[in-house]
Amino acid sequence: MTSKPTEQIAADRDDSGDEGSAEQALTPGRVLDHGRYRLLSQVGADNRCNAQLWRAKDGVLGRDVALTILVGDRSDAEAASNARRTLERAMHASTFNHIGVARVLDVVTQSSNDPDGVLGIVIAEWTHGTDLLDLVAEGPLPPGTAARLLQPLAAAVEAAHHAGLVLGADHPQRIRVTPEGEIRMAFPGPMAQATSSDDVRGLGAALYLLLTGRWALGDAPEGLPVAPTGPDGALVAPRTLRPTVPLELSTVAVRALGNPDSTGTTGGVRTGAAVLRVLEQHATFETPSTAGQSSSSESNEVWRREDPKPDEAKRKKLMISVGVLAVATLLVIAWIATSLIGVFTESNRNSGTGQVIGESGNHPGGEQQPPPPPPASPVQITGAEPYNTNGRPDTPGRIPYLYDGDPGTYWATSNYRQQLGPGGISDGTGAVLTLAHPSVLQELVINSPSAGAKVEVRQVNGTQNLNDTKVIGEGKLNAGETTIKLNPDSASQEILVLITQLPSSGGGFVAQINEVKVTGSAA
Repeated sequence: MTSKPTEQIAADRDDSGDEGSAEQALTPGRVLDHGRYRLLSQVGADNRCNAQLWRAKDGVLGRDVALTILVGDRSDAEAASNARRTLERAMHASTFNHIGVARVLDVVTQSSNDPDGVLGIVIAEWTHGTDLLDLVAEGPLPPGTAARLLQPLAAAVEAAHHAGLVLGADHPQRIRVTPEGEIRMAFPGPMAQATSSDDVRGLGAALYLLLTGRWALGDAPEGLPVAPTGPDGALVAPRTLRPTVPLELSTVAVRALGNPDSTGTTGGVRTGAAVLRVLEQHATFETPSTAGQSSSSESNEVWRREDPKPDEAKRKKLMISVGVLAVATLLVIAWIATSLIGVFTESNRNSGTGQVIGESGNHPGGEQQPPPPPPASPVQITGAEPYNTNGRPDTPGRIPYLYDGDPGTYWATSNYRQQLGPGGISDGTGAVLTLAHPSVLQELVINSPSAGAKVEVRQVNGTQNLNDTKVIGEGKLNAGETTIKLNPDSASQEILVLITQLPSSGGGFVAQINEVKVTGSAA
């Protein structure tokens, strides 16, 4: 006679007697789906649809996952139908790939092996970081930081709606903040009746929460203050609670929620793109201290409470940066010394032969030779704007990562279902880079893991019409750094980096760029 594993004994006990309900049986250590997923900790609950949100361990692949567990009475036809619809919508979303949404890995229907009352499970990749409620536990965020954090989720909502999908991003405990400071939908699985309008209202509620520390959409989770209303029952605007909130951010938060704004206008914001445009205008990437708040509370570390990056990695980055700076300094000193030696040598040679340094006496044939081009040096990138020939830019919230100096961050295209090119969904996607000053450009270096992507570099100089730009360089990316030689006929302060062909990935087409650097000489 063989003995049962401890987990199975616990399962048998939980499935019998007074412990038959899912609420009683779902405890840390319990295993689901025939022993594959071991529950680690419950991180939230969406009581609107009887969903429990858990962190779990995948015993087959050895990784943490996010479980949205739908619970209810299996004999209740309506509850079973709603759960089935949620699982179907989650399955459809499994092909959607966006930085603002955790990827759906699997969908499990009710199993006789699971506790009574479990109607289905949505399994998604685990999002490290912190809970959205924890983020505002010590008070609201600076407006610029709030706008920056929310950009990836707003971009994901817009992209999902274009793909005919609904995310269900309207509950604060379904949303998390990554260690890199990006808000994402961490527990996918929209309710059966959820619509695209619910997603937009969710964006408004999330922005309101970050700006005020209060929840303005339906019942608030336990411990989270509810947004106040005025004597007329209208929602109080964030700017009324915090005068430092810009008017545009305050207005878009209220109107995305479907409430009248400060002028009494009742026309609501209906698209994620409309929210995203306002967020991009007010996002700040270096958050200064404001009156009454310490700089530490407003630093870029504000969301890093669960999985901070190790200090060792930061020290290593600092050492590398210092080393690169030291080498560059030595090279500059050596170049200056070599130039001075050359000047004195030429002066001695000419004085010894009686030649005069001037018009053409020091060149055979008496012809004036053009001066050598000045040496190339790094040209600072001061800004970037997303660009797509179809007018819908890819992941605009990540555009600043193209030039932030950190190869660990990245910008990526959307996951296209077909290759770029004439007649397709887009002829090209990328970004217009703004340089610190007009420069005669010589090289562009792209750090990317997307081997096979084809890139064009074009002179822009104010135009957004692709036909009015000029190609000054092109190349195919390798995994790592790829150098593209540039041959401009004039100085530029704006260039377009345009991806015209994407490598295939997982049945789609997508590319990623970690860092872009430009070298040239001042005009």
